[in-house]
Amino acid sequence: MPKFRYTAMDADGGEIQGVMDAANQSQVLTAIRSKNYFPTKVVELGNEGGSKGPVAASVKGGQPNKGLSMEIKLPGFLKARVKNKTLMTFTRQLATLQDAGLPLLRGLRILLKQEKNPALREALAGMGESVEGGSTFSEALAQYPKIFDNLFVNMVKAGEAGGVMEVVLIRLAEFMEKAQRIRNKIKSAMVYPVVVLVFAMIILSFLMIRVIPNFAEIFDDLLEGKPLPALTQFVINVSHGFVHRWYYILGTIVVLIVLWQAWRATRQGRYILDMVKLRAPVFGPLFSKTAIARFTRTLGTLMSSGVPVLQALNIVRDTAGNAVVAKAVQQVHDSVKEGDTMALPMDVCGVFPGMVVSMVDVGEETGALPEMLVKIADNYEDEVDTAVEGLTSVIEPIMIILLALIIGTIVIAMFVPLISIIGEMSG
Repeated sequence: MPKFRYTAMDADGGEIQGVMDAANQSQVLTAIRSKNYFPTKVVELGNEGGSKGPVAASVKGGQPNKGLSMEIKLPGFLKARVKNKTLMTFTRQLATLQDAGLPLLRGLRILLKQEKNPALREALAGMGESVEGGSTFSEALAQYPKIFDNLFVNMVKAGEAGGVMEVVLIRLAEFMEKAQRIRNKIKSAMVYPVVVLVFAMIILSFLMIRVIPNFAEIFDDLLEGKPLPALTQFVINVSHGFVHRWYYILGTIVVLIVLWQAWRATRQGRYILDMVKLRAPVFGPLFSKTAIARFTRTLGTLMSSGVPVLQALNIVRDTAGNAVVAKAVQQVHDSVKEGDTMALPMDVCGVFPGMVVSMVDVGEETGALPEMLVKIADNYEDEVDTAVEGLTSVIEPIMIILLALIIGTIVIAMFVPLISIIGEMSG
């Protein structure tokens, strides 16, 4: 009898792993569900214990598809990805169909016919077969973790348990729409500085490669070996490096980028970088407000949908997007698991402002914590909008001044010797 290695989640959101003997994947899923666990991954093992890869995700009637046909799959990086906007549209459309009373399977098939994204079409086809074979919708979604994250899967699971699937899908769609709106505003605020920075680099490269070498030749001819001012010599040396040592500069940049990416991928590096983001003088308040809005919106949406608080905190920790906030959420989770309130560890960690802690405390006392979290998210999203507008007005003069300083320094460095040469020629 084949062996299957499984990964599942318990009622508290904890991860459980094990090995089970079963005739097929369906028996493993049934056994896991009978223990009140939620299966997230089932992998068949070989006779020697080596992994043979995941069992076929397309299951109909509880049995993996069999046959001699060979399926050629593209590497992961060549497959089309599902953008947030596409997933948001799918969720909104499915919520509308569910609210209209259409069966889930029929709704999936309707959306499959009109979907153009190849990755989402493949997922819809597989989910339709899984649902038709007896799997729940949340189990079908869990087969595609690169498209549907833990937040999506667990909210759907809560909707299935409470019989309010259409309400949960509407909340999911609203959640994604608001998150996308915040991302769009932040991106739009960064367009101007990025454009200015690109043009500044182009102008600077042109000056260093084409203009300054001509000035250097003029100075050599007219000054006849006399020393140049320190600033002028420094600019000429930099230009000489751009022209004749560009491969060293390029290699140094590549090495620094690789080292930066490797350091940022470590737990310590990611934590330090996220801490710097939250405490940065200009961008820090924006990053902080965005992280708090995301935390409260996600937690409030999960709890409103019926997800248990400990499981909701685990999901929020994994989707926080900031290592500092994730660590604070873990502290809140541990405190709640011991029977304490959420407000106390939120106050101790120092990540959340006093107003947020006070509102969470009031929400816990009144029994309206999910609603209070959503109100906090609405308030901070409005503050993010204001911060983005203020940041745009601050960045524009900073970028103009920075560009003027760089170009002005180069111009002054080149004209100081010229003034000296012209004076000597006039004398």
